[in-house]
Amino acid sequence: MIIYIASSWKNQHAVEMLTSELRNRGHKVNSFVEKAIKDEGRGLEFDVVKWIESNDGERKFEYDTRCATTANIVIYVGPSGTDAWAEVGAAWAKGVPILGLWAKGEPAGLMRRMVHWYSGYINLLTGVAEYGRRIHK
Repeated sequence: MIIYIASSWKNQHAVEMLTSELRNRGHKVNSFVEKAIKDEGRGLEFDVVKWIESNDGERKFEYDTRCATTANIVIYVGPSGTDAWAEVGAAWAKGVPILGLWAKGEPAGLMRRMVHWYSGYINLLTGVAEYGRRIHK
């Protein structure tokens, strides 16, 4: 199954660990974290506004939105900001199931209804397996 994780850079380590766990379970995970590190290196410090307006920013936008809208499942790891929520909205509009890890401080209001929420990562991984069984029936 192809999975995209929508999150924030402040959750980088959680995204990396979840990516590893999902791959160990046989899933393909498209990672915005790995893509950025591959392209820019580990010490990502730059002028964000210039980067967003650059060709590289455009390529990352295309990668993130394509991965979110073509995945079998999108996993949201919060709390996150507007970019992750835009990816969730794009995936939801395409009919991609969205599973999320609920976190203290989550800013989502009414739009949280797009996500099937889990309170812990073990439950989330069980949910991914259940969705996988439904898709492959």
